Amino acid sequence: MNKLIYLPTVLLAFMVSCNTQKKASKFRFDTPAAGTLVKLGESVPLKLIFPADISSFDSVVYSMDGVVLARKTDSTSVTLDTEKAALGSRTLSAKLYHNGEERIAHSNIVVVPPAPKRYSFKVIAEYPHDPGAYTQGLEFENGVLYESTGQTGRSTLRKVDYRTGEVTKKIDLAATSFGEGMTIVDDKIVQLTWRDERVGFIYNKNTFAKIGEFAYGQSLEGWGLCYDGTRLIKSDGSGRLYFLNKDTYAEEGFVEVYNENGPVDSLNELEYIDGKIYANVYMQDIIVIIDPKTGAIEGEINLIGIYPDKASHDNELNGIAYDRQGDRLFVTGKLWSKLYHIELVER
Repeated sequence: MNKLIYLPTVLLAFMVSCNTQKKASKFRFDTPAAGTLVKLGESVPLKLIFPADISSFDSVVYSMDGVVLARKTDSTSVTLDTEKAALGSRTLSAKLYHNGEERIAHSNIVVVPPAPKRYSFKVIAEYPHDPGAYTQGLEFENGVLYESTGQTGRSTLRKVDYRTGEVTKKIDLAATSFGEGMTIVDDKIVQLTWRDERVGFIYNKNTFAKIGEFAYGQSLEGWGLCYDGTRLIKSDGSGRLYFLNKDTYAEEGFVEVYNENGPVDSLNELEYIDGKIYANVYMQDIIVIIDPKTGAIEGEINLIGIYPDKASHDNELNGIAYDRQGDRLFVTGKLWSKLYHIELVER
C-alpha cells in the first residue's frame, strides 16, 4: 500500500514542479494583477516577468487599449499615468521582440473615480400623490407634473396638479404595454415601454395624441429617460446610459457608470439637472449623480426613511423631477401616497 501511495505522490510532485517551471519561464505581467482597481489619476507601475531562457531582447512595447505607451530595450518597469484614462476596464499588453519572434503578455486594470460626495436630505414640503400610480417616469415643467406609470394593463401617461395630486389629463396605454420612463422634448413627450414591445412612444405634449413611435437599438429594454437639451439619455437597468438622437431616436453612443468600487448597474429613472444625470438605483433608496461625459458617480443621495409606508419590493423609490424655474427637487415612488420636495444636505 505504501508503494501505491508513494508513486502518485512522486508524480504529483513532478507535475507541480513542471507547472512551476513553466509559469516561471512564461512572459507575463508581475504588476498590475488582472482586475486591479485604480483610482483615476493614480500612477501604475507596469512590471514584467521575463522568460528564463531570454537574457537579452530587442525591445518591449507597452500598450493600453491598443495605444502604445512606451518602447523599451531593458527590463525596468514603466509607469502608467491614468489621469486621462477612460473609466472602466482597460486592457494592457506588452509585446516582447527577440530574434525575430514576438511574445505577448496581457493584463488589465479597472479605472474608477474617486469616492463621490455623500448627501442626506431635508423634506421641505409634502404633497398628495396617487397611491395607485406605479410611477416610472416623472417630469416637472411650467408648474405642471407629468407622469408615466407602469404595469401591464394599467399603464398611463398623465398630467398632474402637484399641489393636490389631482390628475388633470390622462391617457391609458394599450393593455399589452408596460409604461416606463418619460421626458419632454420641446412640444413632444417621449415615453418608453419596458421590454416586450421594445418601442418608445411620441406624443403631442398638449393633446397627448400619439404622433409616432421608435424601435430600440442595442439597448433592448426601456427603464429611464431624460433630456439634456441636445440628446435623449436612456437607461435599461444595466450600468450603461445610452445617448439617443432627439429627432431620429437612434442610439449614438453610451457611457458606462462607475463609482469608487467599480461598475454600478440597475440604473433606473433619470433626470437631467445642471449638467448632471440623477438616477434612481433599482431596489435601493439611493439616487446617484453622474457625470455624463465620463460616467463617474460624483454624488450619492441617501433617501432611506423618506417614505415610511414601504411594505414590498413593488413600492420602491422611482421618480425624480426638477423644477428649473423654482430650483426645486421632487421625488416619489411606485404606489407612494406622497410627493416630496427635498433639499440635499452634504454629509
